[in-house]
Amino acid sequence: MEISEVKELVNKLINDALELDEVHVNFDGSQCRINAVSDMFDDLSRMKRQQAVLKPLADIIKDGTIHAITVKTFNKAQWQRDKLFNS
Repeated sequence: MEISEVKELVNKLINDALELDEVHVNFDGSQCRINAVSDMFDDLSRMKRQQAVLKPLADIIKDGTIHAITVKTFNKAQWQRDKLFNS
C-alpha cells in the first residue's frame, strides 16, 4: 500500500470513530505522526487521549500497515496556541 493510501486510511479510520475538529496525519518515512484536535480531549488524561486516537487503528497496527506512531492531542485553544508558536 502506498503512503498516500495509508494516510487516507488512517484519516478515515480516525474520523469515522471520533468527532474531531481536525486531524492531521503525516508520514516521515515509516514514522506516522498524528495531530488530533477536539474539545472532547478536555476531560481525558494524556494516556486516554492517545488511546482514543489509537483504538480505531488497532487492526492496521496489528497487521503491520503502520507501526511507528506519534500521537499529539489538543483541544481547540491548545491547537491555536501550538500553531502560533510553531509556525
